[in-house]
Amino acid sequence: MNTTPQVAVVTGGAGGLGSVIATELTRDGFQVVLADRDHEAAETVAKQIHQDGGLRPIAHAVDITDGSAVHTMIDEIDQRFGRLDVIVNNAGIERFSTLADMPEDAWAQTMDVNVRGPMLLCKHAVPLWKRQGSGSVVNISSRAWIGGSKNTAYASSKAAIVGFTRSMAAELGPIGVRANAVAPSFVRTPLNEQRTDVEHLETMIGQYAAFTPLRRLIDPIDVAYAVAFLASERARNITGEVVHVCAGSQLPPTV
Repeated sequence: MNTTPQVAVVTGGAGGLGSVIATELTRDGFQVVLADRDHEAAETVAKQIHQDGGLRPIAHAVDITDGSAVHTMIDEIDQRFGRLDVIVNNAGIERFSTLADMPEDAWAQTMDVNVRGPMLLCKHAVPLWKRQGSGSVVNISSRAWIGGSKNTAYASSKAAIVGFTRSMAAELGPIGVRANAVAPSFVRTPLNEQRTDVEHLETMIGQYAAFTPLRRLIDPIDVAYAVAFLASERARNITGEVVHVCAGSQLPPTV
Protein backbone atom coordinates (compact mmCIF):
# COMPACT_ATOMS: atom_id res chain seq x y z
CA MET A 1 0.00 0.00 0.00
CA ASN A 2 1.39 3.39 -1.03
CA THR A 3 1.45 5.66 2.01
CA THR A 4 3.31 8.52 0.32
CA PRO A 5 1.37 11.74 0.97
CA GLN A 6 0.30 13.92 -1.89
CA VAL A 7 2.96 16.45 -2.85
CA ALA A 8 2.35 20.16 -3.38
CA VAL A 9 4.82 22.79 -4.58
CA VAL A 10 4.21 26.35 -3.41
CA THR A 11 6.34 28.95 -5.17
CA GLY A 12 7.18 32.01 -3.14
CA GLY A 13 6.58 29.68 -0.21
CA ALA A 14 8.62 31.72 2.24
CA GLY A 15 6.55 34.86 1.75
CA GLY A 16 3.66 36.24 3.76
CA LEU A 17 1.02 34.69 1.50
CA GLY A 18 2.93 31.59 0.39
CA SER A 19 3.73 30.52 3.94
CA VAL A 20 0.06 30.66 4.93
CA ILE A 21 -0.94 28.67 1.83
CA ALA A 22 1.77 26.11 2.65
CA THR A 23 0.54 25.83 6.23
CA GLU A 24 -3.03 25.19 5.13
CA LEU A 25 -1.99 22.55 2.59
CA THR A 26 0.13 20.87 5.27
CA ARG A 27 -2.93 20.73 7.51
CA ASP A 28 -4.73 18.95 4.68
CA GLY A 29 -2.03 16.29 4.67
CA PHE A 30 0.16 17.42 1.78
CA GLN A 31 3.91 17.08 1.72
CA VAL A 32 4.73 20.67 0.78
CA VAL A 33 7.79 21.84 -1.12
CA LEU A 34 8.55 25.49 -0.39
CA ALA A 35 10.10 26.77 -3.62
CA ASP A 36 11.67 30.15 -3.00
CA ARG A 37 14.76 32.11 -3.98
CA ASP A 38 15.45 32.70 -0.27
CA HIS A 39 16.40 29.26 1.00
CA GLU A 40 17.08 30.46 4.54
CA ALA A 41 13.63 32.04 4.80
CA ALA A 42 12.03 28.89 3.37
CA GLU A 43 13.84 26.78 5.97
CA THR A 44 12.53 29.06 8.71
CA VAL A 45 8.95 28.65 7.46
CA ALA A 46 9.41 24.88 7.17
CA LYS A 47 10.69 24.68 10.74
CA GLN A 48 7.76 26.77 12.05
CA ILE A 49 5.17 24.63 10.27
CA HIS A 50 6.80 21.51 11.70
CA GLN A 51 6.88 22.99 15.20
CA ASP A 52 3.17 23.72 14.89
CA GLY A 53 2.56 20.02 14.35
CA GLY A 54 2.52 19.71 10.57
CA LEU A 55 4.52 17.47 8.27
CA ARG A 56 7.81 19.27 7.74
CA PRO A 57 7.91 21.01 4.35
CA ILE A 58 10.93 20.71 2.10
CA ALA A 59 12.72 24.00 1.45
CA HIS A 60 14.07 24.26 -2.09
CA ALA A 61 15.98 27.26 -3.38
CA VAL A 62 14.99 28.01 -6.97
CA ASP A 63 14.67 30.90 -9.41
CA ILE A 64 11.42 30.11 -11.19
CA THR A 65 12.53 32.05 -14.27
CA ASP A 66 15.47 29.65 -14.75
CA GLY A 67 14.14 26.77 -16.83
CA SER A 68 17.07 24.51 -16.01
CA ALA A 69 16.69 25.09 -12.26
CA VAL A 70 12.95 24.46 -12.43
CA HIS A 71 13.50 21.24 -14.39
CA THR A 72 16.04 20.09 -11.78
CA MET A 73 13.61 20.78 -8.93
CA ILE A 74 10.76 18.89 -10.59
CA ASP A 75 13.11 15.99 -11.34
CA GLU A 76 14.29 15.88 -7.71
CA ILE A 77 10.69 15.84 -6.51
CA ASP A 78 9.97 12.96 -8.87
CA GLN A 79 13.00 11.01 -7.67
CA ARG A 80 12.25 11.62 -4.00
CA PHE A 81 8.47 11.18 -3.92
CA GLY A 82 7.52 9.67 -7.26
CA ARG A 83 4.62 12.06 -7.62
CA LEU A 84 3.59 15.70 -7.90
CA ASP A 85 -0.05 16.43 -7.20
CA VAL A 86 -0.37 20.19 -6.89
CA ILE A 87 1.49 23.27 -8.06
CA VAL A 88 0.56 26.59 -6.48
CA ASN A 89 2.07 29.37 -8.59
CA ASN A 90 2.17 32.03 -5.92
CA ALA A 91 5.54 33.75 -6.51
CA GLY A 92 5.23 37.13 -8.13
CA ILE A 93 6.54 40.67 -8.28
CA GLU A 94 4.96 44.09 -8.67
CA ARG A 95 7.19 46.89 -9.94
CA PHE A 96 4.90 49.89 -9.97
CA SER A 97 4.92 52.05 -13.08
CA THR A 98 2.38 53.76 -15.28
CA LEU A 99 2.47 53.01 -19.00
CA ALA A 100 3.94 56.42 -19.85
CA ASP A 101 6.87 55.89 -17.48
CA MET A 102 7.27 52.13 -18.00
CA PRO A 103 10.92 50.99 -18.07
CA GLU A 104 11.22 48.14 -20.52
CA ASP A 105 13.06 46.03 -17.97
CA ALA A 106 10.18 46.43 -15.49
CA TRP A 107 7.73 45.05 -18.05
CA ALA A 108 10.07 42.19 -18.99
CA GLN A 109 10.83 41.22 -15.39
CA THR A 110 7.17 41.29 -14.38
CA MET A 111 6.19 39.01 -17.24
CA ASP A 112 9.18 36.79 -16.61
CA VAL A 113 8.33 36.13 -12.96
CA ASN A 114 4.54 36.34 -13.04
CA VAL A 115 3.85 34.48 -16.31
CA ARG A 116 6.92 32.68 -17.63
CA GLY A 117 7.74 31.23 -14.20
CA PRO A 118 4.38 29.47 -13.80
CA MET A 119 4.64 28.24 -17.39
CA LEU A 120 8.02 26.65 -16.67
CA LEU A 121 6.76 24.92 -13.53
CA CYS A 122 3.79 23.43 -15.33
CA LYS A 123 5.70 22.57 -18.51
CA HIS A 124 8.23 20.47 -16.63
CA ALA A 125 5.51 18.81 -14.52
CA VAL A 126 3.54 17.54 -17.54
CA PRO A 127 5.52 14.26 -17.87
CA LEU A 128 4.76 13.40 -14.23
CA TRP A 129 1.10 14.25 -14.65
CA LYS A 130 0.84 12.13 -17.78
CA ARG A 131 2.36 9.20 -15.92
CA GLN A 132 0.16 9.49 -12.85
CA GLY A 133 -2.97 10.57 -14.74
CA SER A 134 -3.75 13.44 -12.41
CA GLY A 135 -2.62 16.82 -11.15
CA SER A 136 -3.87 20.22 -10.09
CA VAL A 137 -2.60 23.75 -10.65
CA VAL A 138 -3.72 26.79 -8.67
CA ASN A 139 -2.39 30.06 -10.06
CA ILE A 140 -2.48 33.21 -7.97
CA SER A 141 -3.87 36.00 -10.12
CA SER A 142 -5.37 39.27 -8.85
CA ARG A 143 -8.63 41.16 -9.01
CA ALA A 144 -6.66 43.55 -11.24
CA TRP A 145 -6.96 41.04 -14.10
CA ILE A 146 -10.61 41.97 -14.53
CA GLY A 147 -10.67 45.58 -13.37
CA GLY A 148 -7.33 46.84 -14.61
CA SER A 149 -4.83 48.85 -12.62
CA LYS A 150 -2.63 51.91 -12.87
CA ASN A 151 0.21 49.41 -12.59
CA THR A 152 0.01 48.29 -16.20
CA ALA A 153 2.63 45.53 -16.17
CA TYR A 154 1.26 43.86 -13.06
CA ALA A 155 -2.38 43.93 -14.19
CA SER A 156 -1.38 42.65 -17.63
CA SER A 157 0.59 39.77 -16.13
CA LYS A 158 -2.33 38.77 -13.92
CA ALA A 159 -4.70 38.83 -16.91
CA ALA A 160 -2.21 36.68 -18.79
CA ILE A 161 -2.14 34.14 -15.98
CA VAL A 162 -5.91 33.74 -16.25
CA GLY A 163 -5.57 33.00 -19.96
CA PHE A 164 -2.80 30.56 -19.15
CA THR A 165 -5.00 28.87 -16.54
CA ARG A 166 -7.94 28.41 -18.88
CA SER A 167 -5.70 27.18 -21.70
CA MET A 168 -4.10 24.61 -19.42
CA ALA A 169 -7.51 23.44 -18.26
CA ALA A 170 -8.49 22.75 -21.86
CA GLU A 171 -5.19 21.19 -22.92
CA LEU A 172 -4.41 19.07 -19.87
CA GLY A 173 -7.93 18.06 -18.85
CA PRO A 174 -7.81 14.86 -20.95
CA ILE A 175 -4.85 13.60 -18.90
CA GLY A 176 -6.62 14.32 -15.62
CA VAL A 177 -5.09 17.69 -14.76
CA ARG A 178 -7.17 20.56 -13.40
CA ALA A 179 -6.14 24.22 -13.57
CA ASN A 180 -7.77 27.07 -11.67
CA ALA A 181 -6.86 30.53 -10.44
CA VAL A 182 -7.47 32.50 -7.27
CA ALA A 183 -7.74 36.27 -7.67
CA PRO A 184 -7.29 38.16 -4.40
CA SER A 185 -7.55 41.86 -3.76
CA PHE A 186 -4.97 43.69 -1.65
CA VAL A 187 -3.66 41.44 1.13
CA ARG A 188 -1.88 42.85 4.15
CA THR A 189 1.41 40.97 4.21
CA PRO A 190 4.83 41.98 5.60
CA LEU A 191 6.04 42.63 2.05
CA ASN A 192 3.17 45.01 1.28
CA GLU A 193 3.65 46.72 4.63
CA GLN A 194 7.29 47.41 3.80
CA ARG A 195 6.42 49.10 0.50
CA THR A 196 4.95 52.22 2.05
CA ASP A 197 4.77 54.17 5.29
CA VAL A 198 2.19 53.29 7.92
CA GLU A 199 0.02 56.37 7.33
CA HIS A 200 -0.24 55.75 3.59
CA LEU A 201 -0.90 52.06 4.17
CA GLU A 202 -3.80 52.78 6.50
CA THR A 203 -5.22 55.30 4.02
CA MET A 204 -4.99 52.75 1.23
CA ILE A 205 -6.67 50.08 3.35
CA GLY A 206 -9.49 52.49 4.13
CA GLN A 207 -9.95 53.20 0.43
CA TYR A 208 -10.10 49.49 -0.39
CA ALA A 209 -12.66 48.87 2.32
CA ALA A 210 -14.79 51.81 1.17
CA PHE A 211 -15.39 50.48 -2.35
CA THR A 212 -15.59 46.80 -1.36
CA PRO A 213 -19.16 45.50 -0.92
CA LEU A 214 -18.29 43.62 2.29
CA ARG A 215 -16.43 46.71 3.54
CA ARG A 216 -13.37 44.82 4.70
CA LEU A 217 -9.89 43.74 3.66
CA ILE A 218 -9.15 40.09 3.04
CA ASP A 219 -6.56 38.14 5.04
CA PRO A 220 -3.92 35.70 3.74
CA ILE A 221 -5.86 32.82 5.26
CA ASP A 222 -8.84 33.67 3.03
CA VAL A 223 -6.64 33.07 -0.02
CA ALA A 224 -5.20 29.92 1.54
CA TYR A 225 -8.69 28.48 2.13
CA ALA A 226 -9.57 28.97 -1.54
CA VAL A 227 -6.30 27.44 -2.72
CA ALA A 228 -6.71 24.44 -0.42
CA PHE A 229 -10.23 23.85 -1.69
CA LEU A 230 -9.23 24.00 -5.34
CA ALA A 231 -6.30 21.67 -4.66
CA SER A 232 -8.51 19.13 -2.95
CA GLU A 233 -10.68 16.27 -4.13
CA ARG A 234 -13.69 18.37 -3.18
CA ALA A 235 -12.99 20.42 -6.32
CA ARG A 236 -12.42 17.39 -8.54
CA ASN A 237 -14.76 18.66 -11.27
CA ILE A 238 -13.78 22.32 -11.12
CA THR A 239 -11.32 23.46 -13.76
CA GLY A 240 -10.69 26.58 -15.81
CA GLU A 241 -12.25 28.80 -13.14
CA VAL A 242 -11.20 32.01 -11.41
CA VAL A 243 -12.20 32.31 -7.77
CA HIS A 244 -12.23 35.93 -6.66
CA VAL A 245 -11.25 36.28 -3.02
CA CYS A 246 -11.70 39.99 -2.57
CA ALA A 247 -14.81 40.64 -0.50
CA GLY A 248 -16.71 41.57 -3.65
CA SER A 249 -14.31 44.21 -4.99
CA GLN A 250 -14.29 42.45 -8.37
CA LEU A 251 -17.87 43.65 -8.87
CA PRO A 252 -18.71 46.90 -10.70
CA PRO A 253 -19.62 49.88 -8.51
CA THR A 254 -23.30 50.08 -7.56
CA VAL A 255 -23.34 53.83 -6.97
